[in-house]
Amino acid sequence: MILPIVAYGDAVLKKEAKEIDKDYPKLNELIENMYETMYGAHGVGLAAPQIGLPIRLFLVDTEPFSDDEDLSEKDREQMKNFKKTFINAQILEEEGDEWAFNEGCLSIPDVREDVFRKPKIKIQYQDENFDTHVEEYDGLIARVIQHEYDHIEGVLFTDKLSSFKKRLIKGKLTNISKGKIRIDYKMRFPAMSKKR
Repeated sequence: MILPIVAYGDAVLKKEAKEIDKDYPKLNELIENMYETMYGAHGVGLAAPQIGLPIRLFLVDTEPFSDDEDLSEKDREQMKNFKKTFINAQILEEEGDEWAFNEGCLSIPDVREDVFRKPKIKIQYQDENFDTHVEEYDGLIARVIQHEYDHIEGVLFTDKLSSFKKRLIKGKLTNISKGKIRIDYKMRFPAMSKKR
């Protein structure tokens, strides 16, 4: 089932998410619905706060990047087969010199900006079976994970922009929260739900 994606301005996107355990109600169904929602919106990652749930759960599938001509053959191959569910994730280390990449977000449609992030991460998380893993990632995969991880920490990519950049996109962000935007996927807008 495709779920509505919560738009910029909703309080749930600014909350630090809570850990869950394997008794979380209908977790497998939720994960399935989140994948369906992400694919329906042509995303490469989706975090539970983006569908209104303040829990430490996000998914990543970088397959769409495997067609990107700007990436090396090795990177494209890596992207093709990277699909993972992260539960109760904690980034343990981030290292290297920060690099810029143009990021977007399903909760902030039509806004793309260069965001600086460190290239390497070490992350601990649980999979769908609640087995614990500690893994290291770098490059674009690390970046996608960092972006989704930020969501469960209550951080949006726009929070990482300079105050000048933030002023430039302020009007766009206000319009998004009011639902004054054209999108081809289901969304829930904070300013509109207050009117009802």
